[in-house]
Amino acid sequence: MRNTKKLYDFKAFGQVIKSARENKGWTREVLAGKVNLAPRYIMSIENKGQHPSFQVFYELVTLFNISVDQFFFPDTGAEKSTRRRQLEKQLDELDDKDLIIIEATAKGIIKTKEAEK
Repeated sequence: MRNTKKLYDFKAFGQVIKSARENKGWTREVLAGKVNLAPRYIMSIENKGQHPSFQVFYELVTLFNISVDQFFFPDTGAEKSTRRRQLEKQLDELDDKDLIIIEATAKGIIKTKEAEK
């Protein structure tokens, strides 16, 4: 009897990992060293949608602060996207003077959008 279960397609996950790695300026070799994997395995995840073990999946999403909701519940409008979570992590590294600049920039963007309506 043939198994008719549909396997999850990890290609989107692989692309997010690749993008997060590149945003940090890391090579596959650097990432592989951080998670104790072969660079070739990282390449397979990124380019071919290789199914990682749960442990590897966990290590990658926590390392890059990636929201998994976007992969498992794409139609629900995940509460926080990966981009938002990564931005929040960057904001945590700024001091109050830096945040004043970010706040003013955000207010300017919102004001411009409201004026365009």
